[in-house]
Amino acid sequence: MTNYKDLLKDFIVENFLFGDGEKLKTETPLFEKGIIDSTGVLELIAFIEENFKIKVSDEELIQSNFSDIIAIDKFIQSKQNHTSDQ
Repeated sequence: MTNYKDLLKDFIVENFLFGDGEKLKTETPLFEKGIIDSTGVLELIAFIEENFKIKVSDEELIQSNFSDIIAIDKFIQSKQNHTSDQ
């Protein structure tokens, strides 16, 4: 099973924290801490779809799938496992 946490963290640090990732942990709540807003989610979704070759549907655009890096990693792995089962 692939771990995407480092790639996700690098993207978030570069695009939303301007390179300052000292306070970002995998369990840091991205919305509550104001790291990502609604526009940022769209950027994050584009990154995920392009880099992990998955499609995020409108129904999957819920905060629990993108609340922190751990949740995003689980979401990506779930999508990839579902795709490989078909």
